[in-house]
Amino acid sequence: MREREWRSKSHARPLRKAMTRAEIALWARLKGRQLGGHKFRRQHPIDDYVADFACIDAHLIVEVDGTVHDGDEAQDIDASRTRDLLALGWKILRFNNDAVLYRTDEVLNDIASRLPPPAGSAGHLPRKRGRSTRNTDDRE
Repeated sequence: MREREWRSKSHARPLRKAMTRAEIALWARLKGRQLGGHKFRRQHPIDDYVADFACIDAHLIVEVDGTVHDGDEAQDIDASRTRDLLALGWKILRFNNDAVLYRTDEVLNDIASRLPPPAGSAGHLPRKRGRSTRNTDDRE
């Protein structure tokens, strides 16, 4: 395991125990495949970083930002982090704490709109067995 990977994994564990109120509220709605059957992980290490929430299959990261992200220096760090993660092929959604806490359904709808349709949904139905859908009148 690479040094930086180990470092991000060791940082992820304490972050799971110190989640913010907004992160706890969002996790309650994401865990257990509640959003379209997609699995999310919380405080998930990706390269040098720890994503607040990540859906591995959709390559989607959801970040919940508090006021600590408001300063110029923090915004520069976030921009650099975003560039690095985009370069790795991840999509990133950012929401502030107030949005997560007071407009939760809007946040969930935004996240859901960035996820692929769940397996078994329209367009992804398994093929039915039995009678063919071909026109049988053509046979003679």
